[in-house]
Amino acid sequence: MPRDLPHHRGFPRAELYGLTGQLRRAAASIGANIAEGRGRMGDGDFGRFIRYALGSATELECHLLLARDLSLLSAEGCDELERKIHEIQRMLASLARRLGRRKGEANS
Repeated sequence: MPRDLPHHRGFPRAELYGLTGQLRRAAASIGANIAEGRGRMGDGDFGRFIRYALGSATELECHLLLARDLSLLSAEGCDELERKIHEIQRMLASLARRLGRRKGEANS
């Protein structure tokens, strides 16, 4: 789990496998989807997995906001993590657009 994500020690014991697990899975899924997509053949497959990674980043953002709303994460900590997630989302969206254009060029 990236070190910037809230560590389970800051969460109540009851949340150890609830929201904490969701945060970890969503964060891990971003990189896993990028890696899996890169291992596939062709820009179309890669682009699809980049979009999956973007979905995972959006899911992570949602879980962070929930953690903040439940007072499991400070507003300041959430804001910092949200900025980082938005940066990742912008990079993934840009890559998805580039791959989509490349796919369109290949079909021309």
